Amino acid sequence: MYKNTLNFIFLITLFSCSSSKDSFEYPISKKIDFKENLHGYEISDHYRWLEDFTSDESIDWIQRQNEFTQQFIKKNKYKKSINNYLNKIWESESISTPYKVKEKTFFYFNDGSFQQSKLMIQDCDECEARVLIDPNLFSEDGTISLGGTSVSNDATHIAFSISDGGSDWRTWKVMNIETGVVLEDELKWAKFSGASWENDNSGFYYRRYEEPDGELLKELNEAPKLMFHKIGTDQAEDELIYENLENPRWGFGITVIKDSEMKLLSISEGTDDRNRIYLKMDKNSDFMPIIDDLIGTYSFIDSKDNILWFYTTEGAPNGKIVNLEVKNGSFIWNEVISESENAIRSVNIINNSFVINYLEDTFSQISVFNLSGEIVSKLSLPKQGTISGFGGGIEDTSSYFAITNYVTPREIYEIDLTDLSFKLFWKEELADYKSSDYVSRLEFYPSKDGTQIPIHISHKKDLKIDENTPLLIYGYGGFNISILPNFSKSHTAWKNQNGVYAVANLRGGAEYGDAWHEAGMLLNKQNVFDDFAYAAKFLHSKNIGSPKTTAIDGRSNGGLLVAATMLQNPDLFRVAIPQVGVLDMLRFNKFTIGWAWESDYGSSDKKNEFENLLAYSPLHNIKSDVCYPTTLITTASRDDRVVPSHSFKFAAKLQEYQSCNNPILIRVEDRAGHGAGTPKDKRINQISEIYGFALNTINN
Repeated sequence: MYKNTLNFIFLITLFSCSSSKDSFEYPISKKIDFKENLHGYEISDHYRWLEDFTSDESIDWIQRQNEFTQQFIKKNKYKKSINNYLNKIWESESISTPYKVKEKTFFYFNDGSFQQSKLMIQDCDECEARVLIDPNLFSEDGTISLGGTSVSNDATHIAFSISDGGSDWRTWKVMNIETGVVLEDELKWAKFSGASWENDNSGFYYRRYEEPDGELLKELNEAPKLMFHKIGTDQAEDELIYENLENPRWGFGITVIKDSEMKLLSISEGTDDRNRIYLKMDKNSDFMPIIDDLIGTYSFIDSKDNILWFYTTEGAPNGKIVNLEVKNGSFIWNEVISESENAIRSVNIINNSFVINYLEDTFSQISVFNLSGEIVSKLSLPKQGTISGFGGGIEDTSSYFAITNYVTPREIYEIDLTDLSFKLFWKEELADYKSSDYVSRLEFYPSKDGTQIPIHISHKKDLKIDENTPLLIYGYGGFNISILPNFSKSHTAWKNQNGVYAVANLRGGAEYGDAWHEAGMLLNKQNVFDDFAYAAKFLHSKNIGSPKTTAIDGRSNGGLLVAATMLQNPDLFRVAIPQVGVLDMLRFNKFTIGWAWESDYGSSDKKNEFENLLAYSPLHNIKSDVCYPTTLITTASRDDRVVPSHSFKFAAKLQEYQSCNNPILIRVEDRAGHGAGTPKDKRINQISEIYGFALNTINN
């Protein structure tokens, strides 16, 4: 058992590295003699029992670990200050970018006091907005949240999903928009599914799984079913539209082509961005393959007069626009807008024009083309940053877009697509925060192999920066996901404490198209860890912090990034914060949806991929007689995406092997999942404890 006699004064002394770890004792983690042979390698997994993370034994272990961790993170001079600051700046009004269906406008609103944002509706341009769905009424503590929503084409009904305690499982419900009455319809066991309404508004399509036989938070999720639900009927009556039992790991989503009987089926394998496209011409025909091989990404944009437009990466790593003409049973593909030197982030068709969001060194650039593919204009943006929005239909003449960056809170603009003029619609105002008090800049640094990596560096304008400055480096580096300039209240709290915040745009993301992604996936994954380590080396060489003042942070795949990089470079960082991380690379594909990540990681079932995974898997690369940085591992009891056993096993083994007094701690959040839907109070408390702990470690 851990020692109850430890007091706060003594704990403070533990934050400095020592040659011995005998000054305090970790909670006991039972070891079992478990070994297995994989491809000729003997693999030990002494903490395999923690994979049963809902057992009484595991729950007891969690409780003891949380109690031990709280001795370190609950009481420090930074936690209260950060908490107070976050509560203050959070008490401000925020809205999402509005979107219209028919004459109705929808957006999310929070006055700063709500645990969850409310979905609002404005019935006409002159009408006052009213609350349509208030997720704060779902539960007293805000842990039951609103997930996806989908408004019917005639704007009479809205389908909405609910998540319980952060789980990826969703229950879909239906509301009459006019009356606000929630119908009796209840659709269970949906996951990673939207709702696509039929043209006649009679119902919608969604994706579900069979009800799990075992533990619903860890059982493998395979063999989804595409269903059609008719409004006013029981789920048992839903019509099966498509399934593929021969390929149980195929995922699919449906698009209903407006003003047509045609429907598109997009079929993917795991998280691979490449997909197949099947087309159903009418209600009496079957889905037929149009694109039947994984040759690129095909993403439907919009349609008009039997012409379907797609974004694709086939033969164009940075993306291009093509169309499909459907004439008299024939299918003709045409290239409309060719690939450019910059990667396409998003495409919308509004006012019979393409609005394309390109990424130029991580910043958004908006170009407008006519439907023939001819450039009309490049939008003159109000500032440099990340653009989102431009929702609407092909005939709409107006829309909204939002812009943000690392020092500028969200600004929403209303744009007239007929002349491309726009005006400020709403601007986020935070208490005691001025963008002019902070600065952000983009620099480039060479990675281990010489590749130039972008990095954004932000801090107080008047901050004196040297080797003693607290430095937080964030990264992700995977799954073709770009980490773009974006304002964050939590990161601002770090900067408010006179720290520097840096984001490295690592390979594995989508910042420079498919080539950038491929350079950081599968057998190239080590590039990502090198990119991250060299970010720290670059900053230290510029006298921005030092190994004794640097914390690294990342979530999910970013948690893997932090853990792997920390293990490979233990002397480069003071604090490591792997959050909800993928940490057992030999078994990530054995739980829930983990198999879907094989497209980015590879599979331990294949020898060459197994050996690559083994080379960097955090759980399997912990060494004895190494002083690792102070480490705070975070996870959540209801995370059914990256199951918490990853973090449990990693924490137990790292505590066992740590050779110095740098604490190895784990923080397990209750009634939370992978992150989505976490209520305000929990978020503020998480940030306060994590960042407060990191700053306390660095500054003592």
